[in-house]
Amino acid sequence: MDIETVRQFFLWCTIINLAMIYLWAGVFVLGRDWLHRFHGRWFRLREDHFDAIHYTLMGVYKVGILLFCLVPLISLWIIG
Repeated sequence: MDIETVRQFFLWCTIINLAMIYLWAGVFVLGRDWLHRFHGRWFRLREDHFDAIHYTLMGVYKVGILLFCLVPLISLWIIG
C-alpha cells in the first residue's frame, strides 16, 4: 500500500465522519423534541440531561475525528 492510498483513506474517513457529525447535529437542532421522545421510549431522561449527553458525545466524536482522521491526514500531507 502506497502513501497516496493511505492519504486517500484518511481523507475519505475525515469527510464521512464530518458528514456524520453534521447530520447528527442537524437532526439534534431541527428535530430535538422528536429525538427526545424517540429516546424517551427506552430511557427516562430529563431534557437538560438529554442535551448534555448529546453535546458531550458530539464533542467526544469531534475530538476522535481530529485525533484519528484529520491529524494523520495532515501528517501524511506534510511528509508527502
